[in-house]
Amino acid sequence: MFRKLNKRRFRFSTLGVANLTLFVFLIGVALSPFAGTCSGGSLAEAATDNPLLKSESVQFAMKFQEAIREIYKEVNPAVIRIETEQTIEINHPFFNDPMFRRFFQVPEGQQKQKRAGLGSGFVISPDGFAVTNHHVVQKVDKITVKLTNGKEYSARLIGSDPNSDIALIKIDGAKNLKTAHLGDSDKIEVGDFALAIGNPFGLQSTLTTGIISSKGQDVNSADGVSRIQTDASINPGNSGGPLLNVRGEVIGINQMIYSQSGGSVGIGFAIPINHAKHVIEKLKAGKKIRQGYIGVHVDPEPNEEKLKLLGVPGKTGLIVSVVVIGSPAFKAGIAANDFITHIDGKPAEKFTVLKSAVLQKGPGASIEVRLIRQGKEMSFTVRIAEAPQQQQ
Repeated sequence: MFRKLNKRRFRFSTLGVANLTLFVFLIGVALSPFAGTCSGGSLAEAATDNPLLKSESVQFAMKFQEAIREIYKEVNPAVIRIETEQTIEINHPFFNDPMFRRFFQVPEGQQKQKRAGLGSGFVISPDGFAVTNHHVVQKVDKITVKLTNGKEYSARLIGSDPNSDIALIKIDGAKNLKTAHLGDSDKIEVGDFALAIGNPFGLQSTLTTGIISSKGQDVNSADGVSRIQTDASINPGNSGGPLLNVRGEVIGINQMIYSQSGGSVGIGFAIPINHAKHVIEKLKAGKKIRQGYIGVHVDPEPNEEKLKLLGVPGKTGLIVSVVVIGSPAFKAGIAANDFITHIDGKPAEKFTVLKSAVLQKGPGASIEVRLIRQGKEMSFTVRIAEAPQQQQ
């Protein structure tokens, strides 16, 4: 009984499988026109039917996207992650309490603690010279550099300038490193595309994009040089990293942001690379960055009434308000109420034009000052001196 029942079940089961197989086959044939619509390969082929791909505007956008990718692939290996270690002294009121020290077995005197820091930088020579911000490596005990390929090196500070906030470091033991190409920050214009690469908040090799928002912002920098403003997102950790143009050239060194929250609000500032080049060359040569000085103060807000009184209505320039007695400008013959129009051939649109020329050339060099005095155009050569103490 058992064997017969089992045999019947086997026959029924075999027939059921055959019927099921035939049913699945017929369903497959019926749905064959739609076959492949869910497959990965067919989706890629179906994408060619996208009408937007025939749009010239979309094709242009795709080419721009590809350019951004190429810039990142080319420049990112030259961007470094900088980790620092600093010993700081802790002054806590409890440490001065004998009972507290005895209970917690704290020795007398100030307590020391290790503090870690993070920043970015970029390599400028295959043998390991790299640039970052002064505030990234200021008074640190240890500098560690991490490359995008995962390799780590120790680095040492070659020199830095607190006024320009530029530092030059040397990566020990590194050879044949990828370098970043330095561009010309004088050629940038508002509206140009800008890209920033760095390590914000410790995130590795981050790319952000935006535009040049302004190319001459006076942000009370100690060196008096205008900064490049960009809305490319810059955050803590980006300091010292490169700001790039669409040719992948460094046009600035990311330095700081304006923010009430501590995060990026789209207002970031970078040190113009043309100014940085002068500082880097001196630091590499082991020269001290000396602040130049000519002893001139200008009217911060020359209005049209003042311009009319000086006989220069509608003109752009600087009104000399004070000339320090005995200063280089005084010795050259410049006087109060002179109207400066050009510095070394460049229009004196802002005081930073004058100050930048003085700082870049430095003590011992000379600048040519063209001005208008009582309706007459005149030219003076001013020899730059070293700034007195507390004099910027």
